[in-house]
Amino acid sequence: MTPAVGQGHGHGHTHGHGHTHGHTHGHDDAARANDLAMTTAAGIRASVIGLIGLLATALIQLALVGLTGSVALLSDTVHNLGDCLTALPIWLAFRLARRPTSDRFTYGLGRVEDLAGLLVVVAIGASGVYAVIVSIDRLVHPSPVDHPWIVVIAGLIGVVGNEAVARFRISAGRRIGSLALVADGEHARSDGLSSLAVVGSGLASFAGWAWADPIVGLIIAVLIGALFVRTGRAIVGRLLDAVDPELVARVRAAAADTPGVLGVSEVRVRWLGHRARADVDITVDGSLSSFAAHDVAAAVLAEVCHDAPEVKDIAVRTLPAPTR
Repeated sequence: MTPAVGQGHGHGHTHGHGHTHGHTHGHDDAARANDLAMTTAAGIRASVIGLIGLLATALIQLALVGLTGSVALLSDTVHNLGDCLTALPIWLAFRLARRPTSDRFTYGLGRVEDLAGLLVVVAIGASGVYAVIVSIDRLVHPSPVDHPWIVVIAGLIGVVGNEAVARFRISAGRRIGSLALVADGEHARSDGLSSLAVVGSGLASFAGWAWADPIVGLIIAVLIGALFVRTGRAIVGRLLDAVDPELVARVRAAAADTPGVLGVSEVRVRWLGHRARADVDITVDGSLSSFAAHDVAAAVLAEVCHDAPEVKDIAVRTLPAPTR
């Protein structure tokens, strides 16, 4: 049998001659709980602040839609309101991620965050479909845009508000490793691009190009569609345990460079929400005692934590090298 060391839930190992030894590190558990509390709090804060910012932007635009009759502005406003709604499942996911592991959910509820990201993708797709429907209707039944200067101002408000929220969400998401929060930030950024197109629609109306407004609405729909594909691919990949090969390479290199490690036979990494877990199989000298093998595994754990800080939970299994 093989020794193993795990971080977060405690660790133990079994020596090849049948001697067993195991113990739990309360300090590791406390540190893990504290880190989880800090990252989920950061995620909740980013969701709430983003919600407030986008809601204020959308409400201002909504008040101006009735004055202008612009379909491009209406599409952009609906998209902004939809982005507000996507903040709610993200917020709920971070709340659930705080719950401790149980016999039913042995890895915790971190995956709820990825499901929330999937809802964001659905919302992006729905807003794109809505933009297409409204734009085609305006092409079939054209009507002039009133007060184009208001459309330009509303579009500029959308650009500034969405980009500010996007930068805040993306920065927070990358800092804590939350792909769902990054996706929500990209959603807000697409709204900013849409708002920029609305500015173009207003300027075109000054020139008397009545067809420009629904055409810009269709351009917005294309932008949303591109975002839907890009974000959907990333979220589905995360749900299927896709990871960046560079992260796997860092974990493998950190384990291989640890003194006492003769080889690294297998490395598996998966994301559980905004926290990555690694399972590493290493080969050590078969003549090592159970305690010595444990020390090597503990050293691997420390090296991986240092070189791949996004990996929060690590399980190290030691395999004795064949003796001749």
